[in-house]
Amino acid sequence: MISYAVLFTSALVAATILPMQSEAVLVTLLVTGDKSIAWLVIIATLGNVLGSVINWYLGRFLLHFQNRSWFPVSGDQLAKAEKWYAGYGRWSLLASWMPVIGDPITVIAGVLGERFIPFVILVTIAKGARYTFLAFVTVSWL
Repeated sequence: MISYAVLFTSALVAATILPMQSEAVLVTLLVTGDKSIAWLVIIATLGNVLGSVINWYLGRFLLHFQNRSWFPVSGDQLAKAEKWYAGYGRWSLLASWMPVIGDPITVIAGVLGERFIPFVILVTIAKGARYTFLAFVTVSWL
């Protein structure tokens, strides 16, 4: 049970702006071979999606502070992000699994008012596909 909790937590944290490698935790648990592959993928996906939901909420509510000196994004950067998201739209959330760009996409979706249900569906597809692929590759090499 502890292993699942560690995997969930690492996946959640990995989806936020904090550095974490949930893939390494998943692969380690897969290699030990004493846990259900399906449950490992499901738990990693749920944790990572929840982390993205946190990003979405941060985007929704932090925008109210955009005129404060401590706000981490300039007006120009925000305008550029809005233009980028307008061009690719909600389908860009399918790239939310990608390192470096995935987490900012989920924050931008919140800032720009992406509806919650489509957000969760697309992010779940992206994150679930990544963990499923990783599990498939790992188990195939064992």
